[in-house]
Amino acid sequence: MQVVTIILLLLLCNASDCRRTRNRSLRNNERENILRRASSTVKRNAQGLTCDIYTYLHEKYLDCQERKLVFVAPDWPEDIKHMLLARNRIRKLKNNMFSKYKVLKSLDLQQNDISKIESEAFYGLDKLTTLLLQHNQIKTLSEEIFIYTPSLNYLRLYDNPWHCSCELETLVTMLQVPTNRNLGNYAKCVHPVELKNQKLKQVKADQLCSEEDRQDPKNIKREKPEPAKPELDSSLCHMYVFPVTTLNCRRKDLKKVPGNIPPDIAKLDLSNNKIRQLRAKEFEDVSELKILNLNSNGIAYIDPAAFSGLNNLEELDLSNNSLQNFEYGVLEDLYFLKILWLRENPWRCDYNIHYLFYWLKHHYNVHYNGLECKMPEEYKGWSVGKYVRSYYEECPKDKLPVYPETFDLDKDDEEWERHKEQTVQTVKKHGVIVTVIG
Repeated sequence: MQVVTIILLLLLCNASDCRRTRNRSLRNNERENILRRASSTVKRNAQGLTCDIYTYLHEKYLDCQERKLVFVAPDWPEDIKHMLLARNRIRKLKNNMFSKYKVLKSLDLQQNDISKIESEAFYGLDKLTTLLLQHNQIKTLSEEIFIYTPSLNYLRLYDNPWHCSCELETLVTMLQVPTNRNLGNYAKCVHPVELKNQKLKQVKADQLCSEEDRQDPKNIKREKPEPAKPELDSSLCHMYVFPVTTLNCRRKDLKKVPGNIPPDIAKLDLSNNKIRQLRAKEFEDVSELKILNLNSNGIAYIDPAAFSGLNNLEELDLSNNSLQNFEYGVLEDLYFLKILWLRENPWRCDYNIHYLFYWLKHHYNVHYNGLECKMPEEYKGWSVGKYVRSYYEECPKDKLPVYPETFDLDKDDEEWERHKEQTVQTVKKHGVIVTVIG
C-alpha cells in the first residue's frame, strides 16, 4: 500500500512540473510576441539589410550596427533617443548630419572609418549626453565641434591616431577641465614621436604649441579641407538588386556626383544629367563598382584622381560629353577596365591627346571606340591613331621619344565600332535595363 501511495505522489509531482514548465513556456512565447509587436523594422535601401527600431524603458532605439552604411539615411524616425551605428563604413561626419534628431541622447559611432568631422556635424544635439568615437581614424579635433552638445558628459576618443599639435590644443584644454572627468579618457597621442602614448588628459599645452606658433598662426600646419560632396537624396535614385546591385540616377538633373553612394553598388548609372566635371576621389567609397555610366552629361574636365579607388571597374561610358583630352593619370587606377566608350566627344588632336592614345596602346585588352579627331579642322574625321602617326612622321627622327610599340600594331577603330554595334543589345529584364555584351 505504501508503494502504491509513493507512485501516485510521484505521478502527481511530475504532472505539476509539466504544467509549470508548459505555463513558463507559454509566458516566454507571449513575452517574445509582445516584444516583436513592440519593435519595428526600417529597411535600408543600401545593401538590402535592415535597421532595427525598438523601445526599451520607454525610450526609442535605432540599431544599425554592422550594416555597411556610409551615411545617415533620410527616412529614420526623428524621435530616436539612442542611435547605434557601430562597425559601419562611415568616413566623414558632415555639417547638420544629425540635426533633425533633436531628442537624441546617445550616439554610438565606434569602429567606423571616420577621419573628418566638420565643425557643425553635431549641430542641434543639445540633449546628447553620450558620444562614442573610439576605434576610428581621427587625427585632430577642435573644441568648437562640441559647442552644440552642452549636455555631453561621456565621450570616448581612444584608439584614434591623434596628432598632438597646435590644432589639438583647444580640445586638450577642454578635456583637462576637472569637471570633464568622463571626456576623452585613455585617448593617447600617436604623433609626433616624442609625445607618443601620452594621454590627451595629461599632455601639456606648451608641448603641443610653441610660443612662436601662437604668435604666428601661419606656422600652424592645417590640413587642406576636402571639397564637400552633396548628400545623396535617396528619393532621386532607384535601387535594384537583380541581376546586379544597381543604383539608377539617370535623368535626375544632378549637377554633381552624389555623395554617400552605398559602397556595395556594382553598377552606377549617372547618364543624362548635368555633371560638368569630375573632381578628385568622386567614387572612393564605391570600390566594388564594375560598371559606371556617365553618358550625356556635358563633362568637360576629369581630375587625374577622379577614378581613384575604382580598382574593380570593368566598363566606363564617357560618350556624348565635352571631353577634348585626358590629363595624365586619369586612367591609372583602372587596372581591370575592359570597355571604354569615348564616342561623340570633341577630341582635340594636339599633343595633349597623346596620353589617352598611349594608355590605350599599352592596355591592349581594353576595347574602346569613338576616338576620332573633331578639331582642329585640318584633322577632323581622322582617327587619333592616324593623327599621332602623322605627328611623329613630321618630327625629325632624332627628336622622337622612345616608345616600345610600333604604330603598325594599332587597333582598327572602325572594325571595333562595327563589332560593338552588332554585339551590343539592350534588353529589359525584371524592370532593370541590362546591357548584354556578345
